[in-house]
Amino acid sequence: MAQQPDHSVETEQPFISHLLELRDRLIRVVAGVLVVFLVLFPFANDLFTALADPLTAVLPEGSSLIATEVASPFLTPFKLALMLAIYLAMPWILYQAWGFVAPGLYKHEKRLIAPLLISSSLLYYAGMAFAYYVVFPLVFAFMAATTPEGVQMATDIGKYLDFVLALFFAFGVAFEVPVAVILLVWTGMVDQEALRAKRPYIIVGAFVIGMFLTPPDVISQTLLALPMWLLFEVGVLASGWFQKQSIAGARERERIDEAEREAMDREAAEDDYRPRSAAEMEAELERMEKEEEAEAEQREANARPPARKHDDLASKTLDELREMARRGELKEPPISERGFTQEGLEEELAIQGSMGDWGKPPAAPEQADKSGPDADTGAFDEAGNDVAKPDVAKRDDATPDDHDPATPKPDR
Repeated sequence: MAQQPDHSVETEQPFISHLLELRDRLIRVVAGVLVVFLVLFPFANDLFTALADPLTAVLPEGSSLIATEVASPFLTPFKLALMLAIYLAMPWILYQAWGFVAPGLYKHEKRLIAPLLISSSLLYYAGMAFAYYVVFPLVFAFMAATTPEGVQMATDIGKYLDFVLALFFAFGVAFEVPVAVILLVWTGMVDQEALRAKRPYIIVGAFVIGMFLTPPDVISQTLLALPMWLLFEVGVLASGWFQKQSIAGARERERIDEAEREAMDREAAEDDYRPRSAAEMEAELERMEKEEEAEAEQREANARPPARKHDDLASKTLDELREMARRGELKEPPISERGFTQEGLEEELAIQGSMGDWGKPPAAPEQADKSGPDADTGAFDEAGNDVAKPDVAKRDDATPDDHDPATPKPDR
């Protein structure tokens, strides 16, 4: 038996190809981060010193950062170099993500998402810079000013790195608010007017988010909430343009889908068409001729009057035939439709020839030659009587058997 094709291989192949592409993209991401890390690692200590400047600038004289763990002097700069490598490689990471999803997007979607990816990277860096240059000096100055009397402020380098990384992440995400607003409007989840109507709730929500993402102080919370609110307003203004682009993109998508359907229909029609061979054309002509002949026969049969039902005279007796002849039933249909036997036909001819028009004496046949024979009954005498077959119907002594030529006649 022929081996059936394995349909599971065909259905799994596209999914496997996507996984292979995803693996290649992830390898490229890891390679990019590793390259940036190898460049930054020799300068890890200098990078940590620059990161600690906002705090060391406000520490009391004679105070400094400390390391409470044995491996902290090595692991803390190492961790800082690795995190900075990820942040600096973010455009490369987003580019690989874009390369993975871009083939499945429409042209207008690519035009909209590409600016969003670029703006999201720039806004994240802007949030980190805002935290470093604005938030850190204010927060650390507030912390140093509120240090109780007799307490020496000596911050652990590991705790300090975790603190600033948390602030970097919080402000970087907070600065992505315009991108989030634009995506919500673009996907149709909300519209521009609804966002404007919910502005009071957005402001309260910004302060609540600042409370959870920042350390427990009012300054950092306020410094996070205010930029979030202002960036929300920027996102609302920019969402109007993206909303118009989204509507235009939806119309373009409908037009593209319609064009693709029409192209598929044309391709299907072209695939179905195949010129016929000479043998197929000849067979088709024969079929059409047979159909025309059948239709002509059907029209002829419909135009022909229906045949009237009559008795089979070949199966009737002579008495029945005489009765039918007396009633005039034997003269109605043509003789060719009665199906007589040879004997019945001869008797019928004899009866019809002798009875004439049923009750009237038969007219004397016209004779061109008195001595010439008749074509139907033989010779005639001078009086015009049939000498070959006498008129048995006019004899006074005729019996019923005299009409049957097959009945033997007794000697008289």
